Parts: sequence; structure tokens; C-alpha cells
Amino acid sequence: MSTRHRLILALAGAALAAAVLPAVAGAHPMDERNAAFVRSIDGFAFWPFLYLGAKHMVTGYDHILFLVGVIFFLYRLRDVVLYVTLFTVGHSITLLLGVLAGLNVNAYVIDAIIGLSVAYKAFENMGGFERLVGYRPNTRWAVLVFGLFHGLGLATKLQEFTVSENGLVANILSFNAGVEVGQILALSAVLLAFLYWRTRPSFERHAFVTNSALMTGGFLLAGYQLVGYVLFS
Repeated sequence: MSTRHRLILALAGAALAAAVLPAVAGAHPMDERNAAFVRSIDGFAFWPFLYLGAKHMVTGYDHILFLVGVIFFLYRLRDVVLYVTLFTVGHSITLLLGVLAGLNVNAYVIDAIIGLSVAYKAFENMGGFERLVGYRPNTRWAVLVFGLFHGLGLATKLQEFTVSENGLVANILSFNAGVEVGQILALSAVLLAFLYWRTRPSFERHAFVTNSALMTGGFLLAGYQLVGYVLFS
């Protein structure tokens, strides 16, 4: 079977999986204990918001899957730093603006876009754009733009906590710092795994299949959120 045919089958399988995804509740349901704790805070609280930001990133499988796609074929440390920085700049901007401006973005919609960002990056890693349309979009701009959407997702999550206006900016910055800590922890583990896997012959042999699975996961995440939007919004 040709690579083009495999690519088409992977796309069809991913779309089918998203289409038949069963109904689900809530988009990233919030831990009520954390929510109650944050509502009780009045003023600057660095450590609690640092912890919440780190926890959200480490347990946020959609964010981690996107970053896995981003670094999948990056072999030089400076390239990893460049792309992760672009992602960080993007999500930091919209996290701050989203909370300070009180942007009311539907959590299901934004999380569906985040799921699609995972599928997009995996499809790009598979050479899908070159094979289907003969053109490869600018990867740097794509990572930055999707970083903006991921930041809106973080802002939506933070707004669910009903943060006090007293010390708001400092607490948002603390939350963002926690996100970066969580991102570093998650990426360190992923990079170590890739460093080992890339020394094995199976890496080149299974890269296409792995990205097919990653793309399917992205479509499943998007489908999960869209079903939630239809049923619960």
C-alpha cells in the first residue's frame, strides 16, 4: 500500500472515530476542592496558583499531546527551545488577556480547537499537506497560533475558579509560571523517551503509525468536546 493510501486511510479512520464517539459530560471538569480553595483566597497567593498551573499542564493530556507532535521530529535542542518558546509566548498572551479582559469563550469549543491542533500537527508530521495539497504551512506560525488557542483554554479554566480581583494579576502570573513548570516537567520526560527511542530502528519504522495514532487522538478529543457542546451548552 502506498504512503498516500495509508494517509487517506488514517484520515478516514480518525474521522470515523470522532464521528462515533459516545456522548460525554463536561469539558475538563474542575476539581471542586481546588475551586473552593481558590474562592476562599483574597489577595496574592503565589504557591497555590503555581501548583494549579503546574497541575493543569501535567494532567492536561491535550496540551501534552500537542507538544509531543511539535517536538516529534526536532533533533536539535535549539529547535526544541524555539518551538516551545513560540508555544509559550502564544499561550501566555491569551491566558493573561483572556482573564483580564474577561473573554467569555465556550470551554467546549476552545477545547475542540485544541484537540484539532493535535490532529493538525500529527498530520503535518506525516507529510499530509505536501501529499494532499502540495504545500506545507509555516510550522512556526502554526505553533504560535495554536499556542494562542491553548492559552484561551487555560484562561477559561482559570476563570472557572472565580478568582478574587484582589491580587488578580499577580495570581494569573503565578498560574502561568506554574504552567511553565508543568510544561518543563512533561517535556523533559517526553524528550528523554524520544532520545532513547530515536536510537532504535523502530523509530523510523513506526513514526508514521505513531503520528496516525496521535492524529486520531486529536480528532477524538475534538469530537469529545463537540458532543459536550451540543448536549450541555
